[in-house]
Amino acid sequence: MVEIVVNGEPRAVRRGSTVASLMEELALDAERVAVELDRRIVRRGEWDRAELAEGARLEIVVFVGGG
Repeated sequence: MVEIVVNGEPRAVRRGSTVASLMEELALDAERVAVELDRRIVRRGEWDRAELAEGARLEIVVFVGGG
């Protein structure tokens, strides 16, 4: 396991986890979120290659519709 920080909260993930696997674990709709990994925006097409290293810091923003 490696320790990362997601939206300011510590979280343990399996070694080798990626942004894509984290989104699946969190059950987040890929069409409704934006992800920043270590202060860099990660495009959806890169999620499966963006590995989460020890100490990685993610900010995940979920877009909400409404009017």
